[in-house]
Amino acid sequence: MDILKNNKINFNKENLKQNLISFFVVLIVFALDRFTKIKIIEHQTDNFKIYINEFINLDLIWNTGIGFGLLSTSTSIIYNSISILILAIVIFLISIIIKSNFTEKILFSLIVGGAIGNLFDRATYFAVPDFIDVHYQNYHWFTFNIADIFITLGISMLIIKDLILKR
Repeated sequence: MDILKNNKINFNKENLKQNLISFFVVLIVFALDRFTKIKIIEHQTDNFKIYINEFINLDLIWNTGIGFGLLSTSTSIIYNSISILILAIVIFLISIIIKSNFTEKILFSLIVGGAIGNLFDRATYFAVPDFIDVHYQNYHWFTFNIADIFITLGISMLIIKDLILKR
């Protein structure tokens, strides 16, 4: 990534505009994530899972781990350590956003918006509500949420940008 080669922050008008756009991307991702989680929590308080089609259901589960249920635990020391690590990564990524070019700002903003959404849930509910259940017959992928989608999308696009498009 170019950002690791250049640690200088550029404080011109264009960079400020790009940083504001990045901030709004973070807010939009966070808002979409919050909206969908609130709706699914409200719905599933009184109802069962929602059948979308033969491959997707919406079914609320509470994840105490990281993305896609990895490292789930009921131990508070591990849970709190993971939460602190996520917060540190978010702060680091914000510093990268400030120093990045516009494309990287947007991609890192997708990641930060999703991470803040999940971090908010960890602080509020002491678990992250995951609800998108992708499956084929009886084979299920990890249950995930909108924040996980944006985090995965941002990381995937950064990898594609750095590995494939740099050629």
